Amino acid sequence: MTAKDINGKAIAESIRARVKEQVSQRVAAGKMPPGLATVLVGENPASQVYVRNKQKACAEAGIRSFGHELPADASQQQVEDLICELNMNPNVHGILVQLPLPGHLDEEKVLNTISLDKDVDGFHPINIGRLAQKGREPLFVPCTPAGVMYMLEQELPTLEGVNAVVLGRSNIVGMPVALLLVRANATVTICHSRTRDLPDVVRQADVLVAAVGRAQMVKKEWVKPGAVVIDVGINRIADPTHPKGSRLVGDVDYAGVREVAGAITPVPGGVGPMTIAMLLQNTLHAAELYDKKAN
Repeated sequence: MTAKDINGKAIAESIRARVKEQVSQRVAAGKMPPGLATVLVGENPASQVYVRNKQKACAEAGIRSFGHELPADASQQQVEDLICELNMNPNVHGILVQLPLPGHLDEEKVLNTISLDKDVDGFHPINIGRLAQKGREPLFVPCTPAGVMYMLEQELPTLEGVNAVVLGRSNIVGMPVALLLVRANATVTICHSRTRDLPDVVRQADVLVAAVGRAQMVKKEWVKPGAVVIDVGINRIADPTHPKGSRLVGDVDYAGVREVAGAITPVPGGVGPMTIAMLLQNTLHAAELYDKKAN
């Protein structure tokens, strides 16, 4: 059996096209276009690329973007003051602070400063808290976990009763994905570096979400035949045959796992494009929330 490739790029394009159409309709109705402010602290090359990609995607969707850059030695007060200004700016509907922040900054305090109804990244403690509670709805769901869930919902008729294993417990992906899977009535196991008999636990998964940050860690012997595998990992490994001398791989041994899985996301071209698509969707939602409050 060869697994079906889940084409995240194509799925993301359909979401982006829908957002673009909705933004166009919104502007035609005389409403303000959605606005996204990005805050970049320092000169991390990867972060700079991510921010540029987000700004480009905004432009293509008709969303205004406002880029703000602070030096790596910016103080906690400077960062929080900037966010407070953006909270008060009516042209800004969503605020995204590019992570990771320089080590001297208190990340939780920075995220806590973002207005709840502008938290398009979904990392505000109240949004995460609501995600973890039955009967409560967050205003926003973190973009990568939301993208993972969208792909799973496209691939499977239901997640109810499915055995789902999440490999990794980060605040950005692992924990929110696990909470979303619980909400979808899956039976969820969270694995990490201290999990006993890790391959055996992973092998129980009907749905596996790999977000551990270790290149090609998950081998085909770890995967239940027919399982749906979502690979969130982005790792660069040396490859002398590649023009750049290296290439991107996921947390899953794609070539091997593809022989046993039912469906799998490639890296690149899987989860990555979904993150920006869901960010655009969240930004549009933030503008709609602003309209309701204004009325």
